[in-house]
Amino acid sequence: MLIPVILSGGAGTRLWPVSREAFPKPFMTLPDGENLLQKTLRRAMNISGVTQALTVTNRNHYFQSRDAYADLGLPVSDWLLEPIGRNTAAAIACAALHCTATYGEDAILLVLPADHLIEDQDAFELAVNKAVLLAKKDRLVTFGISPIRPETGFGYIRMGDSLGEEGYSITQFVEKPNAEVAQSYIASGQYVWNSGMFCFQAKTVLAEFERHTPELFSQAQKCYTESVSEEKPITLSDRLFSELPDISFDYAVMEHTEKAAVVQGNFDWNDIGSWQAIANLGLADAFGNRSDAESLIIDSNNCYLRSEDRFIAAVGVDNLLVIDTADALLVAHRDRAQDVKQIAVQLKQKNHPLYRLHRTVHRPWGSYTVLEEGERFKIKRLVVKSGASLSSQLHYHRNEHWIVVSGTARISNGDVNRLLLTNQSTYIEAGTVHRLENPGLTDLVMIEVQSGEYLGEDDIVRFEDIYGRQ
Repeated sequence: MLIPVILSGGAGTRLWPVSREAFPKPFMTLPDGENLLQKTLRRAMNISGVTQALTVTNRNHYFQSRDAYADLGLPVSDWLLEPIGRNTAAAIACAALHCTATYGEDAILLVLPADHLIEDQDAFELAVNKAVLLAKKDRLVTFGISPIRPETGFGYIRMGDSLGEEGYSITQFVEKPNAEVAQSYIASGQYVWNSGMFCFQAKTVLAEFERHTPELFSQAQKCYTESVSEEKPITLSDRLFSELPDISFDYAVMEHTEKAAVVQGNFDWNDIGSWQAIANLGLADAFGNRSDAESLIIDSNNCYLRSEDRFIAAVGVDNLLVIDTADALLVAHRDRAQDVKQIAVQLKQKNHPLYRLHRTVHRPWGSYTVLEEGERFKIKRLVVKSGASLSSQLHYHRNEHWIVVSGTARISNGDVNRLLLTNQSTYIEAGTVHRLENPGLTDLVMIEVQSGEYLGEDDIVRFEDIYGRQ
């Protein structure tokens, strides 16, 4: 049984300001309307014979991931939720333990990061089939991408002896080289890019974890065993998972095992790790410019423009990345795309909200968008999904005025319960227990006007929440 394991993590700091802590890069929407997570799931579920996938992600991203999958209409119900990020070794170890318990030790795991873009499904599936054959022979398989340029942003794998038609043994894993070394790798014909995708039997990878990283293996076993309960999805233990080492699967196992093998992937592959990678997608004009925005480009070369809703005009500029969101604008030279990470790092150090949140924030019940705010007031647009409900709650420092724009709202306001229809409103006084529900079949859209001495999102006391939030 082949089980795709989708690893949906990583901060995506090089893709700021679109990727943020509460909205990481797997949720980035591409020009065709799908995000990277959806594309990964679709690619996995389109493999012949696959009926189920396991997604490993942060528990804070579960509802948004679930909704993204639901939009595709694909049957996916298996999850492992991490309390914090702990790199790929911890995620893969827990995934292997879960697949052993759920599908049996002979289950074959196909590990797919959620930030890759692959368009050639047939060539991808051909490589997967080769990897499965090697996995059945007790191999730990990684996918090597045939290099098309001397890339300095990827790791490389030196291929060894042939293992038949399926693949090769691995002689060496190499960290990101400089340009000269990368050029020599390509010239030799012995190296491929390290994609970070893997395939192996659950029992094989667990045995190699136990052999090469026994402490990690033991801790992962303890963490998974104590996390399993009748409640679904499974959320891994805060305390035990945080004690797992923060290391990659390559470093923990692949660089040490004698069972490593590589299948050469002759398919298009993009690791969407920077704006340079995004900028290389799609067709360019005669001057090398690309645009995912309503834009006008005059006397400019090799620029990439992206905007959520504003018009961008560029005149007489070269080699620029211009990324516009509702609350932040990035302008960077294309050669400095990797350095965008420094912005996110400094914003985090300053505890600036632009590191963590967008103007639109996704919640299990829907989303809210901050339209305007100032001293002692904030105006939001709330979208509540059909059948969804906010928690029963109160605020100590703010009053709220709700106006229904479209849909039907069920309001609990102290001892009063009522329905509100379009253009009707209600007032929630500070200190009053209240709740908002959408009993209708369509989205409920509301305007919320907050006023008071403190309007922070942490001014909330929850009494009951159907999503299990504290």
